[in-house]
Amino acid sequence: MTKEEIMTVLRANPVCYLGTVENDTPRVRGMQTYAFDDRGILIQISSIKDVYAQLVRNPRVELCYNDKTSGAQIRVSGTAEFLESAAVKEEVLKNRPFLKPLVAAHGDDVIKVFRVAGAVASVWTMATNFAPKEYVTL
Repeated sequence: MTKEEIMTVLRANPVCYLGTVENDTPRVRGMQTYAFDDRGILIQISSIKDVYAQLVRNPRVELCYNDKTSGAQIRVSGTAEFLESAAVKEEVLKNRPFLKPLVAAHGDDVIKVFRVAGAVASVWTMATNFAPKEYVTL
């Protein structure tokens, strides 16, 4: 798959599984991707969650997306790079108004958004199950 094909699949299937590490133990949880745009793949979390502390200690991440149409699995790996601008936090609150009570209780620094810097993707399908992995820079 090309970069453009991969991004089309990711946009159509924005739910992913985010893998982090805590004390040498893998941690995986489902996430809704916040945005796919010229900034990259963006994930919004909150500073009061364990995932934030894990990413501060070790910013290496892997996301796994599943294409509902083809059954393909797309794994994206890179480094969490936090976007701390007030403009990003305002954008998140505008697009995710359900976060307003969280901000009211903890302040706007509770909103954390990271992009997957240095993102590379590999695509798995049943047909390519035993083929060598190919990596596509996103």
